[in-house]
Amino acid sequence: MTLDEAVAVAATGDVWLFRGASVADFAIRTVTNAPVNHVGMVVALDDLPPLLWHAELGRSLPDVWTGEHQRGVQLHKLADAVTTWKHRYGQRGWVRQLDGKIGREHEDRLMEVIQQHDGRAFPTTLGLAGQWAKGRVRRRPQQSLEAIYCAELVATTYQAMGLLPTERAPSWYDPGRFWSGDNLELVPPFSLGVEIAVSVPDPPEEQSTEPEPDAASDPGATPDPSAPQRRARPRLRLPQRPRRPAPESPGSS
Repeated sequence: MTLDEAVAVAATGDVWLFRGASVADFAIRTVTNAPVNHVGMVVALDDLPPLLWHAELGRSLPDVWTGEHQRGVQLHKLADAVTTWKHRYGQRGWVRQLDGKIGREHEDRLMEVIQQHDGRAFPTTLGLAGQWAKGRVRRRPQQSLEAIYCAELVATTYQAMGLLPTERAPSWYDPGRFWSGDNLELVPPFSLGVEIAVSVPDPPEEQSTEPEPDAASDPGATPDPSAPQRRARPRLRLPQRPRRPAPESPGSS
């Protein structure tokens, strides 16, 4: 499947998996005994382009929720994220499509998770290992209030949406848990399909051309008022979901 085809059929809840060849990638796979080192989840709402919800150390792309370049939990345009992970980070990508109907209630819970978690830090290497190790022995969902890693974020989001059982802590999950070989069981009727390898086109060749003289390079030139001006990068406006009312306390009348 090509990247254009994958983006065209992307749906909320689809899982993207990545495998790289760097020392850090190899270390993550070694510690977690997983075939992949990164995982993210598709967010496809209303008329917005499909987005990738994930946590990473880099800040190559602007976050569409804040409009800023930031590390940690981020929301990126799916096509841009996959292209960056391929050409800049050298990562192969696969997608597992979610089977099951996502309704408005699922989307409302998803928006709450994005609002609560976007911008949270990605843990250090030692912190990542510690959170994952603690998650292996915990059964009840417990989570750091400061840092969160990629698989923990996807598990947190899936659990909040009601797609993933809550018996295990989100930190119990590593990227490999979302690979088909682990037989991840979702809440019926939801399930994930098999991995589909996605091919990313090569970047266009850079053309070396002489820049045309402009007012900035020629102090004596008169600025052209009709010339296009640089504009700040716009922030995508995500749909606003109404907050659910807080449950009343037992003693309230």
